[in-house]
Amino acid sequence: MKKLLTLSLLFFSVVLLAQDKLPFQELDVFQLEWVADPQVSPDGSQVVYRRMGMSIMKDRRVGNLWIINSDGSNHRKLTSYDGNESSARWSPDGKRIAYTRSTDQGSEIHMYWADNGKTARLTQLEKSPGSITWSPDGNQIAFNMTIAQRPPVLVKAPPKPSGAKWAKAPRITDRMRHERDGSGYISPGFRHIFVVPSEGGSPRQITSDNFNHGSPSWTPDGQTILFSGNRNEDWEYDYRNSEIYSVNVNSGEINALTTRNGPDGSPTVSPDGKLVAFLGYEDKVQTYQLTRLQLMNPDGSNKRALLDNLDRSISNPKWDAQSKGIYFQYDDKGTTKIGYVSLSGSFREVASGLGGTAMGRPYGGGSFTVSKNGVVAYNYTTPEHPAELAVVNKSFRKITSLNSDVLDYRELGQVEEIWYKSSFDQRDVQGWIVKPPKFDASKKYPIIIENHGGPISNYGPRFSPEIQLYSAAGYVVFYPNPRGSTSYGEEFGNLLYHNYPGNDYDDVMSGMDAVIAKGYIDEENLFVTGGSAGGIMSAWMIGKSDRFKAAAVVKPVMNWYSKTLVADNWYGYYNNRFPGLPWTNQDDYMKFSPISLVGNIECPTMVMVGMEDLRTPTSEAKQLYHALKYRKIPTVLVEIPGSYHFISNRPSQLITKIAHVVAWFDKYGK
Repeated sequence: MKKLLTLSLLFFSVVLLAQDKLPFQELDVFQLEWVADPQVSPDGSQVVYRRMGMSIMKDRRVGNLWIINSDGSNHRKLTSYDGNESSARWSPDGKRIAYTRSTDQGSEIHMYWADNGKTARLTQLEKSPGSITWSPDGNQIAFNMTIAQRPPVLVKAPPKPSGAKWAKAPRITDRMRHERDGSGYISPGFRHIFVVPSEGGSPRQITSDNFNHGSPSWTPDGQTILFSGNRNEDWEYDYRNSEIYSVNVNSGEINALTTRNGPDGSPTVSPDGKLVAFLGYEDKVQTYQLTRLQLMNPDGSNKRALLDNLDRSISNPKWDAQSKGIYFQYDDKGTTKIGYVSLSGSFREVASGLGGTAMGRPYGGGSFTVSKNGVVAYNYTTPEHPAELAVVNKSFRKITSLNSDVLDYRELGQVEEIWYKSSFDQRDVQGWIVKPPKFDASKKYPIIIENHGGPISNYGPRFSPEIQLYSAAGYVVFYPNPRGSTSYGEEFGNLLYHNYPGNDYDDVMSGMDAVIAKGYIDEENLFVTGGSAGGIMSAWMIGKSDRFKAAAVVKPVMNWYSKTLVADNWYGYYNNRFPGLPWTNQDDYMKFSPISLVGNIECPTMVMVGMEDLRTPTSEAKQLYHALKYRKIPTVLVEIPGSYHFISNRPSQLITKIAHVVAWFDKYGK
C-alpha cells in the first residue's frame, strides 16, 4: 500500500510538473546550444563538430570542438583549450584532425593526434586561414588567405612638427567593392591559395596575380588543386561570373576549366580522379536561377548536367567513396534535405531536417559530411529544438541532446503547416502557424505576420527563438513563403523578376486571411513585422492596407534608388532586380520603393535598424521614420548600437529586438 501511494504521488508530481512548464523565456536564449560543421571520420565511427553556444558574460556566440562516437557514446570535448575553435577536418587516414584556433591576434592552423590527444600549432600566419583541406596522401594542407596590398595614395602629406597630433590621413579606395556588412571596411588585398606541410613548416603560396581564389579541392594524385574564382580582366564588373580553374601545386601554372557566363564553383574531384563535379548555371540575367549539378573531365572537357529534372537549387556536393555518385544538399518546400544521385541519374532522398543554425528566425542552413563507408553526419533541427547531431547509417539516429536541459522544461508554441491559395492567381502557397502555449481554440488571439528576408530565401519548420518569444508573449504567429521564395522551383522563385514588391503582397495577405478563417484570430489585433526583405514587405503592406493595428519595420529598403547606390552589395541589384540603372529607369525604381506608399500609412510604426548596417543602411530606415514623423503618425526609431545587418547577432540584441517589437504591439493592441 505504501509503495502504491508513493507511485501515485510520483505520478501526480510528474503530471503537475508537465502542467507547470513555463513558456520560452528571454534569458533562455543564452542557454541554447547547437551543432555546427559536423565532420564524420573516414571510417564513420566518430564525428567531430563545433559546439556553439551563447556566452551570457561576453554576450556573443562561442564555439569549441567536440567529438562523439557515431552511436552516441563517449561524447567529449576534443581539446583542453577553452577558446574559439572551428574548421575541424579529418586526415585521410583518420589519425589526425586539422583545425583552426582563434585569438585576438587572428587564427592559426592546429593539429590534433587522435591516438594520444596531443595538439600543436602548425602555422604562424599574417592573416587568418580559411577552407583548410588535406591532400590525399595526408602530407600537406591547402588553405586560402588574404595577402594585403597597399591602398592608393593621391597626395603626399607635408611633414608635421615633432610631437604634433594631426588628424588621421584620409582613407582612399578605388575598388568597386570596398566594404562588407558584418565586418565593415575591406582592407585592400587578394585571397590566394597556400599549402603547408601537415607536420608543420613554412606555407607556400601557389596562386598569383591580383585576383581572388576560392576554396581548394585536391586531385587524387596530389599534383593539382581546383578552385573557383574570376581571373577575367574585367572581374570587378563581371561580379556574377566565376570559373573553375586548376593550379599545378609545384609550378603554379593556372588553367581555366570553364568559360561560360555564370557562376561556376564548388569543384570536387571524384576519388578515382576521372570526373569533376561542380555547381553553376548559365546566367540568364534574372532575379532567381537554379544552381545545377554539373560534371566534366578533369581537363574541362565533356561538360554535362546531372539531375536536370530536379527543380531545386543544389549545394554542397560530395562524392561517394566508389566514385559512383554524389551526395548533395537542397531545399524543398521549406525543408532542407540531403539527396544522392548516381552517375546514371538515379535519385533518392537520404535525410531531411537539416538546419537549426540560424538561431534567430526559422531560416534554412546546415551542412553534412559522408564517410568512406557511407555514414552521413549532419545537423538536424525540428520546430522543437535547434541543430542537434544526427547520423544516417541505413537508419536515422539523433545522437546529441544539447538542449534537453532547457527545452524539456519549456512549453513551446506548436508549429502547424498551412497551404492556401493566393488571391492573385490561385497559386498554392505554403506557410506555418505558431500557436501560443496553452492555446485555446475557443479564444481570440492577436496575430503577428512575420515576413522573411531575402526575398531569395525561405522559412520552414525549424526551431526559432524569435518566433517562440513572440508566441510566449501570447501572439499567434504566421510566417509564409510567398512567391519569390526558394525551395519551390525556378519559376516560383523568379516571379518577382522586375516586379518586387509585387504579388508576394497578395500571397501574404491571403495567408493571413486563411489563418483568420480558422476562427481563433482577433481581427481587431493584426500586426506585421519582418526584417530586411521582410522589412520591405512589412512597409509595403501597411502602405497598401489599413487593416493592421501596428507594425514593426526592421532594417528595410525604402528607396531602391538610394539602396542600389549605397549598400555594400549595391552592384548586385541593377538589371537583375529591375531593368537598367537607377538613373536610366527612375520610374520603376521609385514605383517599387515602399517610400512611394508612405502617404498611405496610418498605423503606428516602429522602425528598427542596426547602427552599423551596410546592407540596408540606416539612411533607408530613417527615410521611413522621418516621413512618418512629418505626417504625425505614431512612430519611433530604434537603433541598435554596434549592429550590422544581422541585427540579432549578439544574444542580448536578439532579446532586445523581440522585446521592443512585443512592447510596441502590446501598446497598440487591445
